[in-house]
Amino acid sequence: MTIGVTDVPERERFEARDSDADEALAGYLTYQLTGKIIAYTHVEVTVGYDGTDVADALTRAAMDDARVRGRTVVAIYPPLTQWLASHPEYRKIVAGSKKIR
Repeated sequence: MTIGVTDVPERERFEARDSDADEALAGYLTYQLTGKIIAYTHVEVTVGYDGTDVADALTRAAMDDARVRGRTVVAIYPPLTQWLASHPEYRKIVAGSKKIR
């Protein structure tokens, strides 16, 4: 399984696709963008890809993209807040990150 993540702005989401399975959709992370503020709202992993690193790959790609673009992240989806608690390298770009421990 080789997962690639791309931003699909017209659908307001990042998509993870499996290049070993004819670019099958492995999952997605939805967002809402307003200026330099991006709110990550949900992560969905496609059946058959659960138990893999798809959610991690989506989250990491979305956070890296926000950092490169100078955006402030609002983590609305509770599992994202949990993920951020163990990834302190992103705290500088997360709104209210002092609360994430």
